[in-house]
Amino acid sequence: MSTRDDALKFAYWVPNVSGGLVISNIGQRTSWTPEYNRKLAQIAEKAGFDYALSQIRFTAGYGADNQHESVSFSQDLLAHTEKLKVIAALLPGPWNPALAAKQIATINHLSNGRIAVNVVSGWFRGEFAAIGEHWLDHDERYRRSEEFIRALRGIWSEESFTFRGDFYRFNEYSLKPKPVNPQPEIFQGGSSRAARDMAARVSDWYFTNGNTPDGLRAQVEDIQTKAAANNHKVKIGINAFAIVRETEEEAKAVLQEIIDKANPEAVEGFAGQVKNAGKASPEGEGNWAKSTFEDLVQYNDGFRPNLIGTPRQVAERIVTLKEAGADLVLLGFLHFQEEVEYFGKHVLPLVREIEGARARETVVAG
Repeated sequence: MSTRDDALKFAYWVPNVSGGLVISNIGQRTSWTPEYNRKLAQIAEKAGFDYALSQIRFTAGYGADNQHESVSFSQDLLAHTEKLKVIAALLPGPWNPALAAKQIATINHLSNGRIAVNVVSGWFRGEFAAIGEHWLDHDERYRRSEEFIRALRGIWSEESFTFRGDFYRFNEYSLKPKPVNPQPEIFQGGSSRAARDMAARVSDWYFTNGNTPDGLRAQVEDIQTKAAANNHKVKIGINAFAIVRETEEEAKAVLQEIIDKANPEAVEGFAGQVKNAGKASPEGEGNWAKSTFEDLVQYNDGFRPNLIGTPRQVAERIVTLKEAGADLVLLGFLHFQEEVEYFGKHVLPLVREIEGARARETVVAG
């Protein structure tokens, strides 16, 4: 776990859906089963990870034929760990904020405050159609998510909560017991204007897709400027897929194999869905607006931060992401259990070493 308040935080994607985190036929030793994930959570906790992020899927697609529900799965991981925080994905529409607030408050007590939530606004129209949920226009989905977050906060903090929104209504609602303080952290993703503006108003954390340091810096400056104007503070998490090997050549060979064995039909299908979602935003951009075929082999542009190489190379690039404004790196791996353990032994100590050296340089320069 991170020891300094300004230390970069680390999270990993919980593989609670089948198929791993790449749309490729390359062999993977990752499993979506509860047994595998319980052991993985314990490995990650020991390795020094701060958070685990469970995924929410309702329908099969792009290799994810099986999906465990995020909230109940998160609770199971919490029951098998002692310090790790678990972020459960919630999707407004299927979830009502009253149910979500009560679920999370209870898990908050069961886990001694280690549950957090990731409010997902939704991009897959076919999934909503499959489960009979009304599909909203792009910015309307973010307006609903913002009301959802405001409702969670109000229910968790106010003795008698009344709210009159366009999507949710509450009349003197009192939830007891409330979560132990501090309230559960609220994460959110998206790269559109609506997503960034929502983060700058209400979210504790903003997740962005993988990006270069310069691209990340531009996003962070945009969000933090708006957040400051709103008298709000938000932290930034960036997605990345790590391939760490003893040599750079070996790491690059693994990346090339992933891409060479990509499932073209599945990647193109995913690309069509996500790019249509992005084009639906008023500015015509979303999370995957500039993603190439190779980028989309990893769902969330995880190759773009280039965490591909030796432990020293990856550690230096991670600290560069921190200097660009990242407070957390959300990681995916090919073979989760062994690679999370390797990352904890060989990369995290170097990150802390480089962080300390840069901090001392700053003090001397100041």
